Amino acid sequence: MTDKFHTELKDLKKGVSEMARFSFSMLQDSQEAFIKQDDALATTVIDRKDQLREMTVTLEETCYQLIALNQPMAKDMRLIVCSLKVIAASERIGRYGKSTSKIVKEIVGKPHIANMMSLPLMSEYVLAMIDDAITAYETDNKKILDGFSARDDAVDALRQSIFRESITHMMENPKTITQATFYIIIARYLERCGDHACKIAENVLYLETGERIEIK
Repeated sequence: MTDKFHTELKDLKKGVSEMARFSFSMLQDSQEAFIKQDDALATTVIDRKDQLREMTVTLEETCYQLIALNQPMAKDMRLIVCSLKVIAASERIGRYGKSTSKIVKEIVGKPHIANMMSLPLMSEYVLAMIDDAITAYETDNKKILDGFSARDDAVDALRQSIFRESITHMMENPKTITQATFYIIIARYLERCGDHACKIAENVLYLETGERIEIK
């Protein structure tokens, strides 16, 4: 492969990293907006959706052109495939940030119930997983991904705990039904973001080893 092609691969990886960090910031800010009931911050997250879409389309087109024009093989091809997967997962993470921010605008001014249950802790776990998965992609350091399956299990357990606690509050006090339902939805969004972090991690492992390793 030519030097030009490998320069283009480096540029692709840089662009995908920037997009992944952009989507991460959307989710991170949406969680802060939820915890603090910050309507203005939630609005900034929602306003980023168009830029996220533009980044997605541009980077996908770059990947397709690199494949069509260069017919890459081995690790070069795996990098492009991995990048496409990271782009898809990142877009979903950013969109969950947008969806969470829309919920924030529904509950602004309504006091949190039960100290938000375990949602802040669950958010912390998921954001750390996403951050590590992106870092592994950026640095080619698969050691960062050790123990990822156990971390995903912890996130799943927190979601179940939040679901059960929310149902309990609904049964004991019907006035909490709306708020508790939103908590269940946000917990589901976080769980899915954790799953997308796992998908990024799986593809980083594929990039480095050439083996398909499922994280579950």
